[in-house]
Amino acid sequence: MNSPASSWEILSKLISTENIPELSKYIDTLSAPETARAISRLYPADQQRLLAMLSPEDAADLIEDIPEEQAADLVEEMNSEQAAAIMEELSSDHVVDVLAEMGDEASQAILDKMDREDADEARMLLEYPPDCAGGLMISEFLAYNADATIQDVLDDLQTNSEEYADYHVQYFYVVERKEKLVGVLRVHDLLFPARSTCLRDVMIPAPLRMQDNASLRELQEFFDEHPLFGIPVVDDSQRLVGVVLPAAVEDAADKKKTSTFLRISGIIGGEEFRTMPLYSRSGRRLSWLSMNIVLNIIAASVIALYQDTLAAVITLAVFLPMVSDMSGCSGNQAVAVSMRELSLGLVRPGELLWVLAKEARVGLINGVVLGVLLGSIAYLWKGNPWLGIVVGGALAANTLVSVTLGGMLPLLLKRLKLDPALVSSPLLTTVTDMCGFFFVLSFASAVLPQLIGM
Repeated sequence: MNSPASSWEILSKLISTENIPELSKYIDTLSAPETARAISRLYPADQQRLLAMLSPEDAADLIEDIPEEQAADLVEEMNSEQAAAIMEELSSDHVVDVLAEMGDEASQAILDKMDREDADEARMLLEYPPDCAGGLMISEFLAYNADATIQDVLDDLQTNSEEYADYHVQYFYVVERKEKLVGVLRVHDLLFPARSTCLRDVMIPAPLRMQDNASLRELQEFFDEHPLFGIPVVDDSQRLVGVVLPAAVEDAADKKKTSTFLRISGIIGGEEFRTMPLYSRSGRRLSWLSMNIVLNIIAASVIALYQDTLAAVITLAVFLPMVSDMSGCSGNQAVAVSMRELSLGLVRPGELLWVLAKEARVGLINGVVLGVLLGSIAYLWKGNPWLGIVVGGALAANTLVSVTLGGMLPLLLKRLKLDPALVSSPLLTTVTDMCGFFFVLSFASAVLPQLIGM
């Protein structure tokens, strides 16, 4: 019995047949996590064909459903004019998030092709750090002069209803000269007064606001204390420049926690997805693992102080904790990526073979590199090439085991209804230590005559 086709298989078929109406219709049926997962499994050429086939509006909807890092990779590969057309359909915060993940040259090329007003707005937002009010705000808000009437506002809403349909309108802001914020209107404040009433007479004066350089912590504390739908953001001149929504603050806080977790796990250079280029993923992990070798050598040097009184087997014991610890670090990196992809819906608990194939290649590359590094150090220390082969080979083999196991453990634990965040690391550490000791001692036993007498 044939299993049902996966979403990316269906997408790939629709792309190959160039059935644009059916393609758009099918994408509309997918949830945001399933869209992100399906796009990530397509070949790069199919990803580009998909974006080119969709209208800019539909392509923008698709871009909003995938992580900013992946969206940036896709858009960066497009023709700058096509990319600009898509970016103009995104909300201001999404435009900035995607452009911020690109290289300066690529983002500038896209900005040059965008509508001048939209591009100037994006450049302004890009000047802010990502974790402050200016970096989190949206520029889609409605503001009216204090001398305008309620009829003026209603006429504007009717005239521009199509443009305003996607705005997060909960409040109307009231400004004076040079866009200085002086008041706020709730939606129902427009319903009951006479149409000729001036906004100045019905607005709530001196509304709460945040400076554009306010930190993420300040924003979190504000929304904890004031459960509002949004907070206006002003610059040093009290000019209204944007609005921060509580959802944006929550997302930023989650990203910060994830970033911290990934750094602790040794993922350097931002978030990692298994759809990224192989050597890029390997390099991100190696940049931390290579430094970790130095730290382990320093810790192991305490034992090495007594090496003159120890026999050859005791010399090997110096490297046992290094092999197990380094492999454990590699495995924890794979755990971190699986945890992240599970939370985003990019991978499912049953996709063990797909994760195994992806992680085995990274584990093989990193294992060989780290094995050569540690093996060379062992050889230079004792002048015995067999010691280097034993130690380096054990680290390479254990790294391969640890990385593949670390990638699959969260999926296995999820299927068993256990918490991957709590169980993965301790279980991985135990298995890594056992395998590390086994590889070192079994390899050493095979060449024991060549090690005796060091």
